Amino acid sequence: MKIVSLLPSATEMVCALGLEDQLVGVSHECDYPGSVKQLPHVTRSFIPADAGSGDIDRLVQERLQQDKALYALDHEKLRQLQPDLIVTQALCDVCAVAESEVQAVARDLPGRPAIINLEPHTLDEMLESLRDLARAAGAERQGEAAISELQSRIDAVTGRFETVHRRRRVALLEWLDPPFSSGHWTPEIIRLAGGEEVLGREGERSKRLTWEAVIASQPEFVFIACCGYDVERTKQDLPLLDRVEGWQDLPAVQKGQVYIIDGSQYFSRPGPRLVDSLEMIAHVLHPEVHALPHGVPQSLRIGDS
Repeated sequence: MKIVSLLPSATEMVCALGLEDQLVGVSHECDYPGSVKQLPHVTRSFIPADAGSGDIDRLVQERLQQDKALYALDHEKLRQLQPDLIVTQALCDVCAVAESEVQAVARDLPGRPAIINLEPHTLDEMLESLRDLARAAGAERQGEAAISELQSRIDAVTGRFETVHRRRRVALLEWLDPPFSSGHWTPEIIRLAGGEEVLGREGERSKRLTWEAVIASQPEFVFIACCGYDVERTKQDLPLLDRVEGWQDLPAVQKGQVYIIDGSQYFSRPGPRLVDSLEMIAHVLHPEVHALPHGVPQSLRIGDS
């Protein structure tokens, strides 16, 4: 089977199923595992690569209000690749090519490839999406094995929480200019890790906030995981925080509990590495209970680097 993935989380799922050799095309954002970077790209973004965070937010809002696409699909490349299965999503208009465009293009492709639309809002739904993808790709056995391994890691974290006596107040910000709360699966991850998300709500979309609302929430821990940004790019926006009235007085800032996480690789992608995200948060919130597993990166505390 020849598979084309239009989003990074789906590419990671395909590889977790042991089907990387069946991938023939990916989106321009697919970069994990590193070997997939060599595959043909079937999408491109209309957002300039060098745009600032505020400019990106304004551009995204303008294009969404005008019902204009944020991504372009390479129709000719798809025709050349002749996929049997296209993996896409309808969860977020900012994250991938519109589902309607994918459906329209697929109707004109030779062989009319199957399309699977992944739309998880929670950890359980991510696991179900993995199962659905495995079924569509004829890899049910690999799917159940992968799901079992991920569920065991989730259970290990939640099982250790029984020894924790107090939840930590947590704010995870998905953007800084302007600030956005976390959404979908992230508040759930924070809860399972022994925290209480004070701004985001489980299963709901991330929301634009005011800095006044962020300050009023008085979090004990702040995680900055800007969507689509790695740690180094996120650092460029940190000076914004110096201009926020009340920031320096937050409990999290006073106690040195503000962390940067690679938002491109973690939290933003509803794939297998959401479990890595859970383990990362659990270790920061309760290090005496949750050791950081081998291969899962340490969160970068502001001030340590």
